[in-house]
Amino acid sequence: MMLRTLPRRPLARFSRRAVIASRPAKPSRYVTAMEGASRTALTALAVALCLVIAPAKAAEHGDTHAPPAEAHAADDHGGHGAAAKPIEPLPVKAHGLPVELTRTLQLLQDRIARGSTQAHLAQRQLLGHIEQRLIALDPESWAEAENVRAAVTFALAGGGPGALRVILRSGKVPEAEQPLALGALAYLEGREREARAKLAGIDPRTMPAGLAGQLALTQSALMVRDAPVKSLELLDLARLLAPGTLVEEGALRRQIFVVAQGGDARRFEALAIQYLRRFRRSVYAGNFRQRFAGALTRLDFDSDRTRIASLERMLDEIEPEGRRDLYLLVARAGLEQGRRETALFSAERAMGLAAPDSQPAAQARLYRGAALIVADGRFEEGYEALRGLDRADFVPTDAELLDAALSTARQIRTPSAVAEAAATPPPSSSRPIPESGSLLRAQEALARAERAMDAPTRTP
Repeated sequence: MMLRTLPRRPLARFSRRAVIASRPAKPSRYVTAMEGASRTALTALAVALCLVIAPAKAAEHGDTHAPPAEAHAADDHGGHGAAAKPIEPLPVKAHGLPVELTRTLQLLQDRIARGSTQAHLAQRQLLGHIEQRLIALDPESWAEAENVRAAVTFALAGGGPGALRVILRSGKVPEAEQPLALGALAYLEGREREARAKLAGIDPRTMPAGLAGQLALTQSALMVRDAPVKSLELLDLARLLAPGTLVEEGALRRQIFVVAQGGDARRFEALAIQYLRRFRRSVYAGNFRQRFAGALTRLDFDSDRTRIASLERMLDEIEPEGRRDLYLLVARAGLEQGRRETALFSAERAMGLAAPDSQPAAQARLYRGAALIVADGRFEEGYEALRGLDRADFVPTDAELLDAALSTARQIRTPSAVAEAAATPPPSSSRPIPESGSLLRAQEALARAERAMDAPTRTP
């Protein structure tokens, strides 16, 4: 028997009409809000009732999935029904005043690493305050090892040797802590050999967190001349023990310059990029950039062109204004060290980042012109660029550089006429022409010019 199916469209149309017809009239906005509030209140009340009633019903019906609280307590204590004992807090020993004062100083110094000039200004006053507080403490306070270590941390973090002298004179420092205190005092007083002997046997990793990185930084400074590889290892350790602090910032700064002296360009680049990414706003970043510019020129960008790309990668990590200023520093350092290609490259990069009529643009033109007068075939270009500069636009050091560059350029141009005059045959071979003072001066100028042109091409 075949069953006939109803057509779908009429049925669907009928269903939609029925639903629409059964819908109530749309309530007003006020009624809707009231109904919503009522539903919310009812829902909250229902949840509360469920939480109260459900455990009771479970107990009545023997529901094993929701045992009463008493059953839990009995199960936890072996089924004897004994009440749970209150949890006693762990014993916490209060730290002494030296520890708290040192922590305050370190928090302030970490803000300095993040670029707070106000914290830097407040540091001097805080150092003086902490030193007075430490000196005024009862001598018995120094019988505690943690207080002695806190005082050593304070001294190495900029507090100086004054408090340590008083602490050691108290005679209360434990014997186990004396090498640390005596070594730190010797370091701060400039007795490096004694400090190295006292501190060499102390593993920074065994020290408290606040002292560990500071001690590794100090040990590194004592070994940088005699054992630079070990010094670099200690700087790595200092950074690991005190991440994100002023200790790490200082360790990274020192590491960059130690690596630069060793000529490891690849590691120098990696460390410099890390510093410029993480600590470029540090209060000490200005000093770092000046030393960084000098270190860049020591890496000999002239003989290895691939390092130009490395320089760009490093400086691309900072904002355009800071990048421009750093290029200017590199250009100036390149001129001072006879690195013509480095100076020329950096000056041109700085010009591209400076406004045309700004002082940085004038500085860039000065450094570029000074580099061009000793470049092959570009003397006239550099000389004209220097002649177009106004001495009044520069700070005294740059004004002196402009004077020196113009003087050198004139000395380079003058010998051409002198050489032509010297090439003409003398009127009489029997009577030698006496050498005048002006001719001697011209010959000396020519010799100086030749030395100036040859100097940038020599490898130091």
